[in-house]
Amino acid sequence: MTADASLISKTAIQVRDLLRTGEVSPLDLLDTIEARIAEVDPAVNALPTLCFDRARARARALMDKPIAERGLLGGMPVPIKDLVDVEGVRSTRGSPIFADTVPEASDVLVETLEDQGGIIYAKSNTPEFGAGANTFNEVFGRTLNPWNTSRSAAGSSGGAAVALATGTAWLAHGSDLGGSLRNPASFCGIVGMRPSPGRCAATPGLPLDQTMGVEGPMARNVEDLALLFDAMVGEDPRDPISLPWDGRSFLGSARSGWKPTKVAWTKDFGITPVDPEVAEICEAAARRFSEAGVIVEEACPDLSEANACFATLRAAGYVAAMKALYATHRDKLKPDVIWNIESGLKLTASEIAHAQDQRLTLFNRAQAFFGDYDLLLSPATIVAPYPIEQTYVAECNGHRFSNYIEWLAVAYPATLWMSPAISIPAGFTREDLPVGLQMIAPPRGEHRLLAAARQLESILWPTPIVPIDPRPAV
Repeated sequence: MTADASLISKTAIQVRDLLRTGEVSPLDLLDTIEARIAEVDPAVNALPTLCFDRARARARALMDKPIAERGLLGGMPVPIKDLVDVEGVRSTRGSPIFADTVPEASDVLVETLEDQGGIIYAKSNTPEFGAGANTFNEVFGRTLNPWNTSRSAAGSSGGAAVALATGTAWLAHGSDLGGSLRNPASFCGIVGMRPSPGRCAATPGLPLDQTMGVEGPMARNVEDLALLFDAMVGEDPRDPISLPWDGRSFLGSARSGWKPTKVAWTKDFGITPVDPEVAEICEAAARRFSEAGVIVEEACPDLSEANACFATLRAAGYVAAMKALYATHRDKLKPDVIWNIESGLKLTASEIAHAQDQRLTLFNRAQAFFGDYDLLLSPATIVAPYPIEQTYVAECNGHRFSNYIEWLAVAYPATLWMSPAISIPAGFTREDLPVGLQMIAPPRGEHRLLAAARQLESILWPTPIVPIDPRPAV
């Protein structure tokens, strides 16, 4: 067997099971995915950097091992977001500064995936340094939404989401600070989960102890995502905040049949406008939990400090991570990144301390709230996919935003609480564009989150909605 187009529509778990029985090989999967990329990726630009020679060498080495010793993924191809280093593969961070960078070593996360039998075959497109929820950069250009190629795929894990939606990936890596796993999942009709900080070990950056940004899994459905998450988790001494694996399978939890007793629904957390159609679609999806006997109530903790707190801590983080680049390459940074760094440089120690105090207050309120509710549900994004020419959402429901990240406020609570949060497809707009439902659990609550997400997914989508062929603008 070589390329087999029928494999494209199978789930990742179905493909992994074929690997385990020996019916397909890792090389067959690489041939299949390479052919699919040639067929559809020119229309969407999701995977601009390919490394199939490296992938095939890794696949052959893996195939020298007995099938039982090939790890959880067993030879499944996985693309890596172009913010994370892969040894010997061009790694640009979406920036002209690093356009020709080829790292000599892989990130800890990549090593973990490869140890579990993941085969890296591509880097997925991302905005410059992951800044902004529209995937475009000066190195590779725009990534387009396959549901309507005149629309944004969101970001910053936009390339990964589009690859999943178009069948050029069965599983994909992403990362999330202000919704970068959840926003593109919502816009592309796939599933993306922001884990609790420390779940997925990665090579640390600055600040060393940061808990705002995390690495995480993306897939076409909840069970596939849980499979990839199982391959990503675990402690590594090179990442000082990484958590040890607790011995329980996340895929097993997704399949457990556990369901929440009572969940809360909010359309806006009390902190952001939301497009009325998006709110209606998401509320209808949330309330279908009642079909499984789950109580759904409208409720939300007080998040009045969230916008100011997030803006301050994000800006401070940008200074820590990018002050050196700002000093030496300011002329090559996009205006939004410059604004974030300069906002951080203006902060006083007192303002940063106040934001840390606000975060603790928000965290404590959330802890109390989750004593009454198993999960909190909301829209994953406040709008449906918007025109690709817009760099960000400037206005929603009559409200004009003051900067390029403010429209992402529905993603702030989970980040500030250090909670896991997942986006699953909720429905479609009148223009046939996807809308995602966000589900948030208490910190380190991924087992219950995945089980609940699988329960609701089975109600909402008894049949798959992706992969699709890219659809041109109409």
